[in-house]
Amino acid sequence: MKGPGKGIFVASVVTIVVAVVVGGLILIGSPAQERIRRIDAQRVADLRAVASAVDLYWTRHRSLPASLEDLSREPGGSVKLLDPDTKRPYEYRMLSDNTYELCAHFARDWTDQPDAPYKNFWTHGPGRQCFKLKVQEIKR
Repeated sequence: MKGPGKGIFVASVVTIVVAVVVGGLILIGSPAQERIRRIDAQRVADLRAVASAVDLYWTRHRSLPASLEDLSREPGGSVKLLDPDTKRPYEYRMLSDNTYELCAHFARDWTDQPDAPYKNFWTHGPGRQCFKLKVQEIKR
């Protein structure tokens, strides 16, 4: 292909490639947005692991731990107690002899995400969010 037709063809191909790349970024989000999504998902996974560790602690001791640090001293205790981004500890507070609250700070709103993991209970808005939990005895 020679002449002005070649320039039009190249410009068309470049335009299509740019449109596909921009469309892909809009569809899946920017790398920064994906990082934020992954960090929030990690926070939820950490809180779920803490809740499971509290259940195990309850089963062993018939009481809630006084603090999250008590969980790390348990045999086999390897739960993540620090936020993956800020490195600040997650919040834990006993509410009664068998209920407690876990709190974390989230970057984005997961209440409207159709594919949010653990959608029924662990959905959250942005900012500090707390989840009220009741211990579940682990059957041996």
